[in-house]
Amino acid sequence: MSFFGLDCARKKERESERRLRANDREYNLSFRYATNAIKTSKYNVFTFLPLNLFEQFQRIANAYFLFLLVLQAIPQISSLSWFTTVVPLLLVLTVTAAKDATDDINRHRSDNQVNNRKVKVLIDRKLRSEKWMEVQVGDIIKLENNQFVTADLLLLSSSGPMNLVYIETAELDGETNLKVKQALPVTGDLGDNIEKLAGFDGEVHCEAPNNRLDRFTGTLTFAGQKYSLDNEKILLRGCTLRNTEWCFGLVLFGGPETKLMQNCGKTTFKRTSVDRLMNVLVLCIFGFLAFMCAILAIGNCFWELNEGSEFTVFLPRQDNNDAAFSAFLTFWSYVIILNTVVPISLYVSVEIIRLGNSYYINWDRKMYYPRSDTPAEARTTTLNEELGQIKYVFSDKTGTLTQNIMIFNRCSINGKSFGEVYDSTGQRLEMNEYTEKVDFSFNPLADPRFAFHDHALVEAVKLENPEVHSFFRLLALCHTVMAEEKKEGELFYQAQSPDEGALVTAARNFGFVFRSRTPDSVSIVEMGKPCTYELLAILDFNNVRKRMSVIVRSPEGKLSLYCKGADTIIYERLHQSCKKLMDVTTEHLNEFAGDGLRTLALAHKDLDEEYFREWKKRHHEASTALDDREEKLEQLYEEIEKDLLLLGATAIEDKLQDGVPQTIELLARADIKIWVLTGDKQETAENIAYSCNLLREEMDEIFIVAANSPDDVRQELRTARTSMKPGSPDDSVFVQGRTLGKGVKVVRDEEVNGEYGLVINGHSLAYALESSMELEFLRTACMCKTVICCRVTPLQKAQVVQLVKKYKQAVTLAIGDGANDVSMIKVAHIGVGISGQEGMQAVLSSDYSFAQFRFLQRLLLVHGRWSYLRMCKFLRYFFYKNFTFTLVHFWYAFFCGFSAQTVYDEWFITLYNLVYTALPVLGMSLFDQDVSDVWSFQHPKLYTPGQVNDYFSKATFFKGAIHSCYSSFMLFFIPYFAMHDTVRDDGKDAADYQSFALITQTCLLFAVSIQLGLEMSYWTAVNTFFVLGSLMMYFAVTFAMYSNGMFLMLPSAFPFIGTARNSLNQPNVWLTVLLTSFLCVLPVITYRFLVMQLYPTINDKVMFKVRQAKAKLPPPSRRTRIRRTSTRRSGYAFSHAQGYGDLITSGRLMRRPAVTRSSGFTGRTTTGFSPMGRSAGYSPTARPQNVKAQDVEATSLQMYRTIEDPAL
Repeated sequence: MSFFGLDCARKKERESERRLRANDREYNLSFRYATNAIKTSKYNVFTFLPLNLFEQFQRIANAYFLFLLVLQAIPQISSLSWFTTVVPLLLVLTVTAAKDATDDINRHRSDNQVNNRKVKVLIDRKLRSEKWMEVQVGDIIKLENNQFVTADLLLLSSSGPMNLVYIETAELDGETNLKVKQALPVTGDLGDNIEKLAGFDGEVHCEAPNNRLDRFTGTLTFAGQKYSLDNEKILLRGCTLRNTEWCFGLVLFGGPETKLMQNCGKTTFKRTSVDRLMNVLVLCIFGFLAFMCAILAIGNCFWELNEGSEFTVFLPRQDNNDAAFSAFLTFWSYVIILNTVVPISLYVSVEIIRLGNSYYINWDRKMYYPRSDTPAEARTTTLNEELGQIKYVFSDKTGTLTQNIMIFNRCSINGKSFGEVYDSTGQRLEMNEYTEKVDFSFNPLADPRFAFHDHALVEAVKLENPEVHSFFRLLALCHTVMAEEKKEGELFYQAQSPDEGALVTAARNFGFVFRSRTPDSVSIVEMGKPCTYELLAILDFNNVRKRMSVIVRSPEGKLSLYCKGADTIIYERLHQSCKKLMDVTTEHLNEFAGDGLRTLALAHKDLDEEYFREWKKRHHEASTALDDREEKLEQLYEEIEKDLLLLGATAIEDKLQDGVPQTIELLARADIKIWVLTGDKQETAENIAYSCNLLREEMDEIFIVAANSPDDVRQELRTARTSMKPGSPDDSVFVQGRTLGKGVKVVRDEEVNGEYGLVINGHSLAYALESSMELEFLRTACMCKTVICCRVTPLQKAQVVQLVKKYKQAVTLAIGDGANDVSMIKVAHIGVGISGQEGMQAVLSSDYSFAQFRFLQRLLLVHGRWSYLRMCKFLRYFFYKNFTFTLVHFWYAFFCGFSAQTVYDEWFITLYNLVYTALPVLGMSLFDQDVSDVWSFQHPKLYTPGQVNDYFSKATFFKGAIHSCYSSFMLFFIPYFAMHDTVRDDGKDAADYQSFALITQTCLLFAVSIQLGLEMSYWTAVNTFFVLGSLMMYFAVTFAMYSNGMFLMLPSAFPFIGTARNSLNQPNVWLTVLLTSFLCVLPVITYRFLVMQLYPTINDKVMFKVRQAKAKLPPPSRRTRIRRTSTRRSGYAFSHAQGYGDLITSGRLMRRPAVTRSSGFTGRTTTGFSPMGRSAGYSPTARPQNVKAQDVEATSLQMYRTIEDPAL
């Protein structure tokens, strides 16, 4: 049974602890651990045909047509040839199988690309290059700089000092700032000595495979000693080794058991709500078909009993069958004849339409991003119309809304604000790429990528303003950044957070260059003069302190404390003499926050030598205490960080992607709710939410849920809910889901007055997602305009999306750019991947991908809405034309003795859906649009009908069915009575079966063509050609098949000899065609006229406005700078984590001695100088940022000024 994976499942259940031994494959193979190969494909050469056919015949329609094929093989039942079903069925199965095979081949290629990567593995005391898929648990492998981590590894040794390695975890948690891992000293001593590594036989006992990225527990037993293992010693698959020449690691988990793959979630087959509705309607149609066949079978029974006996003389019954058996056979005969109510061509046409609309997305130049040469891509062809029904958007933050680029934007020093540029009239200028930049040529060590526009700050530095110098000296000293200088003058800053990198790079450009550090010193260059400060203490950052300080001794022997942190925290510790400066700086901070910048306050103080010596002694005692160490240190920090003198404040921009605020505003006007699910800290997420207009000061209230117990979380959620809607019941109010089958409980939408926001952190969210509290959380969150979930794990992201899917009758979309977003992308109805800086994992798991968040508005409001509108029009029309075509048989049965005779020529039945009506409906479904893309942006409310299934629903379907019944009635009885007892011009009888069949099918074709014209809003040359061409094709084929020549070749196949030329030359025939067609569409014209006059829809209003404007495009709006006033300020560099201060002062983080260098300010030029750090675009990974493609113009945002229409 292991072939089906059952044995593997049992093994996983048993594994509560993993045991492995280094360099012992035989021992490790006994546990049958997974290899390092991954598999995302579904089929192989042997399983493709049976599995694919099994999946296809799970579709009700395909199984139904297979059943029809069996019926047609029975001569006593079938009145149609077998090929009328076999050919279309084979076509559908082949096309679908080819599409599935193509998709799976792409998955195989992706798997092979990963599995065949090379890595060096220690085998038989030699390093051998092996494929990833051949790596096994217990192997020791060697990684080199910029190489992907092959599997989940225990770090053994590295080239770095103290066996440190730097890794980038963008594929795992979306963060591009590098992280530090350190090997155990006992394994670090192995170094890169192959003999020692080959002789290493340590045994690891650790946790079983799981998806926790932030936790690892285990022990290493080596040389009789046991060592504790934690997450700081583990390298996870998906990470990238950076700034480390080499490292060795022991494989703990491979392939599907790695934490990356455990977090990928299960791939589910996604179907649109239209698909699900079609399945329900097909069941209803089957029921209706059975009902009609039953009526006709009963009619046959009565006819046989009452009238049939009169015909037995010249039409004897076969085998003396009685009336009941005749009725039984008639039932199945009519099942075959009336099967066209669900034609198999429906599904072929749907796939073609979806494919065409997918190509529109791929070809859209307005969704192409030239800087990275990235077009939009529809990675699936089955979900296009779902894009027009989105109600909830779940977005990642870092890399999705923002570029993860920190820019030193503004600052306030000693009560003066810097960073803005004013014209001669005193008006503030908006800065762009053409605004004059500050010239930093006086500083050879400046980063050329750093951009600043306010010349006053440089002048203040050059004039040696003491406050300005103290300001930048603090930025150059108070941090945990590491500097690397492989070549003289080429500085690379390795920062734990992008914020810190931006601040240190800013100080570097203004003349205070951080060069290097040791555990007890910091070396900087101050305006060309090298200085080394003695580092006496680092008072590190944590989430409670929200500040960090350093205590240094200057070369002159002066003792100083420099502190930076959240302004509210710093203000509490300032000296009384700073009150006036505080008030001025507060105004500047409010202005910075109003622009959505991340602010930081800076302060310092001079220390007394005697006091510091005594404080340092107590600090040493506290840091070595076994009990209450954290509390004792915190008291000492509080003691020394007081009576500070305020220096000023910094303002950093976490640069948003272009067009994010405008996109969010437009989606909000389309009644789409946006939830941000981010792994970042609460303060960071709030700040970005304000920057991109998700949270606004104008909101009635913003609720923050940050409790640490289930009861407190429940209480805070209830308090928020009752504040928004007093008197709301405690229990959730359910409504019955709109799908048949399983009774789906749907939480009813609750209207509130006002706009509210909800912010909830990861701890509280874990409680809120428990089964006893999930509905309380859902009700409260859905009342809010915006929801921000902070510090969430990848699994929690998926759980939030699943919660909304489960209890809300709404379509969800998840958008992200990192591996930490894969789970929610797979769970949501629609998954969108952004191909940004965090790898391609999200894109590979997505349904749609593009390069910028702003393209989401075009994907939804243009492509999504058009696709949904076209699909709904197609289904309404397709069911109408086929119901009308089929129900004529029903009326005819009452006039042919219920004998299962067809009313049309057999060739017409075969070609009706294949030739005569196929292209016109496809033309409408591929080219139709109610309004242009410009007007779609102008009026985002046009999107809302799709959210409530206005264009196609059960009610719409049944209205169309009633119209079809009426049309079929007209199509049968008007020609019947018009031709009854009628003679031709030459006096011959005009009423015979063949003439009546020809007139009826001609009337049908004209009626459905006119109906198609009424459905279309946008006529193109292609549409016109398809409609007129199909009518011409009908007459050409009809005259050819009813000709003498075809009859002479195959008399039995072409019995309608001469019917076309004898009937279609009569004026009364054409009058009958015109009258029938007019009466068929008259109710539609009347109904639409009345609705448009009395109850116009949003589409009617906008289309009327378009006609009034004579289709002139409104001018695109100019992008204006959005400013807001705010009393809210962000705090510290919030992506900073605790613990770097200890690493620095312990010496474990130090590099080997740097190259000998001069100060760099004298006798040097900048020729060939290409520093790797940056601030205006600081990147902790040293990858080029904001590099504009050569000779390529950046695309505009395609945003247009909003014109409010009171009538809308």
